[in-house]
Amino acid sequence: MIKAVIFDMFETLVTHFESPLYMAKQICSDIGITESRFREIWDATDEDRTLGKKTLEDVIEMVLLANSCYSRELFEMIIKKRKQSKIECFNHIHPQIIPMLTTVKKMNLKIGLITNCYFEERNVILGSVLYDYFDSVCMSCELGLSKPDYVIFQKCTQALEVDPDECLYVGDGGSFELEAAQAIGMHPIQATWYLRENTNQPAKRKDDFTQAKSPMDIILEIKNHI
Repeated sequence: MIKAVIFDMFETLVTHFESPLYMAKQICSDIGITESRFREIWDATDEDRTLGKKTLEDVIEMVLLANSCYSRELFEMIIKKRKQSKIECFNHIHPQIIPMLTTVKKMNLKIGLITNCYFEERNVILGSVLYDYFDSVCMSCELGLSKPDYVIFQKCTQALEVDPDECLYVGDGGSFELEAAQAIGMHPIQATWYLRENTNQPAKRKDDFTQAKSPMDIILEIKNHI
């Protein structure tokens, strides 16, 4: 019997791709260096940013200094634009997300969040319209753990006081999260409502998993497991 639903955040509850992007391509353009040059540091520090060992500010400063183009004005502009882009994601939430989460709550089920995220994303999540729906929040940058490490899934189920086989796990499929959730006994569902084929979105359709085409399909999946 399902007692909890655990969600991924990005490309599941919110998406980067319905609002203006401010990622590597856009940042290096503002700096005035090639993307390959920018990625030498940006990509190399991705894991450290995900695990909370480095902040956005740390890495942008590293990039600017390494390319001899540091100025306080440029640094602050990049930080502001990056953080604003994360805030903007939450202004383009699928219209069924809030009704779906509200319905899950009314079904007396617990709701968890497991997300690989950076500190600039963590701060936005904490202030978002979604945050109060969660009974447990496991963010990689806070815990020093990231998907697909089984431990971050176990920490969430322990906080919710449920067993893995009592949980639906809903995610877009990035970071091998569906495979990890399945391996520890959860019931994984691929969220495809934000998925756009033939784009630069990192996750792709995974036909080996049950797919939800719209957020309210999660309610049907819950009922299928009762």
